[in-house]
Amino acid sequence: MPSLMSLFTAALLSSWAQLLTDASSWWSLALNPVQRPEMFIIGAQPVCSQLPGLSPGQRKLCQLYQEHMSYIGEGAKTGIRECQHQFRQRRWNCSAVDNTSVFGRVMQIGSRETAFTYAVSAAGVVNAISRACREGELSTCGCSRTARPKDLPRDWLWGGCGDNVEYGYRFAKEFVDAREREKNFAKGSEEQGRALMNLQNNEAGRRAVYKMADVACKCHGVSGSCSLKTCWLQLAEFRKVGDRLKEKYDSAAAMRITRQGKLELANSRFNQPTPEDLVYVDPSPDYCLRNETTGSLGTQGRLCNKTSEGMDGCELMCCGRGYDRFKSVQVERCHCRFHWCCFVRCKKCTEIVDQYVCK
Repeated sequence: MPSLMSLFTAALLSSWAQLLTDASSWWSLALNPVQRPEMFIIGAQPVCSQLPGLSPGQRKLCQLYQEHMSYIGEGAKTGIRECQHQFRQRRWNCSAVDNTSVFGRVMQIGSRETAFTYAVSAAGVVNAISRACREGELSTCGCSRTARPKDLPRDWLWGGCGDNVEYGYRFAKEFVDAREREKNFAKGSEEQGRALMNLQNNEAGRRAVYKMADVACKCHGVSGSCSLKTCWLQLAEFRKVGDRLKEKYDSAAAMRITRQGKLELANSRFNQPTPEDLVYVDPSPDYCLRNETTGSLGTQGRLCNKTSEGMDGCELMCCGRGYDRFKSVQVERCHCRFHWCCFVRCKKCTEIVDQYVCK
């Protein structure tokens, strides 16, 4: 008969394994390079079984669409970079803390920040897959087949090779949402509320890319007369998508799960969110101090702006703890001159500047 201690150890290891499984995410594809199909070695272990962070449904999709996986990784990386740009001057700055969960325990809280992260990473996948289709990198899709816009002038040609945002949207929906859709939670439970929150924010991210794609045109004609134009569908710059989602973050709606298993507004005085809006179910944790339980890294050691009254200012960034000043040497290009033909030559100038870090 197994001893009580061995049973306890087995249960503990099992719970740890479950925690690791729940914490892992497909976002880890951004930090763990994915082999392209042409790089596979005969007899090697299938790539999908080696990729961390995939749910069972995502692993099946990986097996069906192996050539897509490296672009999903690129999309995740694009989303993470954009998250870090948008929050660079905030207490939580979207720091990647490990190669498995990427953002750590802070994503287990259904906060505004989590909502933005889910949205921007889903948007990154739409962006990467849509562009890979246009560039002929995927066998299951090609150039966009979007119908000619009705308001396009008659004498302009509708053609070229546009970004296939329709395919990118559909594939990202199937892959990114798989983790939430394959689980059966008790109706009205907190777990179901969190899954519905994730699905809403994934959709908001995808729609931001889809809705912001626009018509781009190129002129043809003698000496640039632009007597003829060829037009196609083109993705918006991802920075603009990030800006749009940051606006949605600022106006995100607080929600709660009902007994019927649906999300409803926590405060009925506000407008019902649309599929393009972000939602959250938990208040944001205190990002001022390091907290292993919530996953907050705190703001100690973060650079701050002494003269700013915004979130990047020392008063708010340092949460009233004060800050230290130090001097640093900055090297910049200066006294640049254009030389015929055709290059610019600059000197290097050094400057000693004051910088401030939170205590």
